[in-house]
Amino acid sequence: MKAFSYWIGMAGITAFAVTAVLVLAPKGIDLFSAIVLGIITAVGGGTIRDLILDVQVFWAVDLNYLWVAIVASLVTFFADARLTRKEIFRLMLYVDGFGVALFAIQTVDKAWGMDFGRPLAPIILGIITAIGGGLMRDVLAGRQTLLMTRELYATPVLIGCTFYVALLSWAPDSRFASALGCGALIFALRAAAIRWDLAMPNWLMTKSRPG
Repeated sequence: MKAFSYWIGMAGITAFAVTAVLVLAPKGIDLFSAIVLGIITAVGGGTIRDLILDVQVFWAVDLNYLWVAIVASLVTFFADARLTRKEIFRLMLYVDGFGVALFAIQTVDKAWGMDFGRPLAPIILGIITAIGGGLMRDVLAGRQTLLMTRELYATPVLIGCTFYVALLSWAPDSRFASALGCGALIFALRAAAIRWDLAMPNWLMTKSRPG
């Protein structure tokens, strides 16, 4: 299970880096910018998590995370014309959603095991890990962040992490099954949002104020 989780994590790192470069490609970014923003998107959320938990940053323990992010960014930069095809880009969004689900649940599990700020802190850290890198990318690139749009990105993570914390409290002996179920829930909600272009309803959004 640990080896499986590791390789899925690498797939998530790859997807984060690839989608970062694809999203920013229309801005005409150079090679250096593509690599930097790809790395930030791939490892940014996990870095914030580890700093908050006061543990060694995960990519400092295993530099393969950084190498994978660099290679993925390079390949995407030079293969942009092919990877921006609608079918390929949508597939990467699904892989990205899988990575989001995995990293969120892994983080909740890690924070819970450390008895860190139960029950709210594990949920918050799960969300930060899942979307932190993307937020940093958007701020640096001068784009509207995910949290300022109606896109269903953070909401599935919030729901899945909340359910996982509840199950860890009420059924601690079913930790593995709970992790699988809640990870699947996050991915299913994100996949549904991608497949059917689902978004937050207007009545949940604040109205813009004139002037």
